[in-house]
Amino acid sequence: MDTRILAIDMGDSGTLTFSGTGGSSVLNAIDDVTPTAGEESWDDVTGASAIPGGTGGDNMFHYSNSSLMDGMTISASYTPSNGTAEVESSSDYGIKYTGIDGLTVGLAQGTDETDPTATVDISNMYVTYAMDAFTVGYQASESDSEATNADKDFTALGLSYAVSEEMSVSLNTSTVDYENATLSDQEATGISVSYVMGSMTLKANHNTVDNIAGAATNDKSGYALGLTFAF
Repeated sequence: MDTRILAIDMGDSGTLTFSGTGGSSVLNAIDDVTPTAGEESWDDVTGASAIPGGTGGDNMFHYSNSSLMDGMTISASYTPSNGTAEVESSSDYGIKYTGIDGLTVGLAQGTDETDPTATVDISNMYVTYAMDAFTVGYQASESDSEATNADKDFTALGLSYAVSEEMSVSLNTSTVDYENATLSDQEATGISVSYVMGSMTLKANHNTVDNIAGAATNDKSGYALGLTFAF
């Protein structure tokens, strides 16, 4: 059995989901939500430093409710300890507001206990705004670890443009700033395009990452091309 998910819809009381495998926490689901026609700026490049995104895995509980106030969704997730990879329980919570036309604002916080030697506190905020054919977004997150010189700050910007009903393009940038003074900022830039033709969607992106994982002069590029069909 590859995936085990059980969702209980309780109406106005929200939805509770149990993921036996492949669960995604609140923070993990919004690691980078800046608008893009394809992939995030740091994706598809081997060795690029992972951005602060919280936990994700097996035996996770996730709760969400969008009935409390128009335009507002609250969510929370909990991953119990298993004595091995997840020595302590991890949890996080977040809120998203879409009550103003075109505007989306989100905040989330939580703790990641995946590392048995150091608790990591993560906070994340983002804002996106859509106006006509343009959508712009900004995101910032912090990862504060108990380990020495292990903190990371992440910022990202994204701009997408719907050329037509079928075609969209986007430009995305991001930076990972390390507490460790021996590491250089990881800087990424990505260009994406998507084209819909009937039941087919073609997506392509090209990303460039400088100072991969903080290693100065370690620069690489990556690209992806994908075609999906809807039946």
